[in-house]
Amino acid sequence: MSNNLRKPYVIVLGNEKGGTGKSTVSMHLITHLLRLGFQVGSIDVDARQGTLSRYIENRNDYKKRKGVNLPMPDHQPIFKSELKSLDEAEKDETSRFDTCLKTFQNKDFIVIDTPGSDSFLSRYAHSFADTLITPLNDSFIDLDMLGRVNPESGKVEKPSTYAEMVWDQKKRRAMRGKGTFDWIVIRNRLSSHRAKNKKEMQGALENLAKRIGFRLGWGLGERVIFRELFLDGLTLLDLKDAGISMTLSHLTARQELRALLEMIRLPALSEKLSKAS
Repeated sequence: MSNNLRKPYVIVLGNEKGGTGKSTVSMHLITHLLRLGFQVGSIDVDARQGTLSRYIENRNDYKKRKGVNLPMPDHQPIFKSELKSLDEAEKDETSRFDTCLKTFQNKDFIVIDTPGSDSFLSRYAHSFADTLITPLNDSFIDLDMLGRVNPESGKVEKPSTYAEMVWDQKKRRAMRGKGTFDWIVIRNRLSSHRAKNKKEMQGALENLAKRIGFRLGWGLGERVIFRELFLDGLTLLDLKDAGISMTLSHLTARQELRALLEMIRLPALSEKLSKAS
């Protein structure tokens, strides 16, 4: 990668398993990037459920209601096509996604939230990633979307559904002359319990990372505060502006978010993080 940030840099949050915290991580990444001074566009291709879109709507409502100056992304939801013909529907979704990307060409970053299920629109969005971030709950049920684990040996036998889809989209991106993308799997919503399960998950993920080519990192811990902040569209980075007292748990979560940004390894991003320290 060059020493300068290639604009726009696309970050996709993806996992075909629901409930892994994709939208929460998306909103925190968006807010962190905005507060570092970057121009950010956000796209919700999970528009039917629309968790990220609702998060941003709640944020805008809170901003107006409380008179608080909160940084906002330029946001665009993209809904699944209602055309009955599969070919026509895919052409329609492709056209609307491409148009959305063009409107965000002046942005530094585009953050895309995808659904916890397989769809053409989700696969297409994955193929534009410069960095793909896959949040994963600390569960072998979630791990099964990435690789099949032998129950006796604990070894990964083969890549699974989502990993195969990611590989296909890497090839699709390469065919457009864009090269490959960086894939980061983060262990999200970790609790302080089940030490044995954590160790077994760590071993399986390290094995799988070598097998299918992702980097393994840490996400955000399991905290009730995330569900509470959603209703007001806030993130941990907004607490001071909102007049909410910071706790040790909040500070720890902010460090987790910073560590995730540092994992993305962009020179321009690293420089801004250093200045913000």
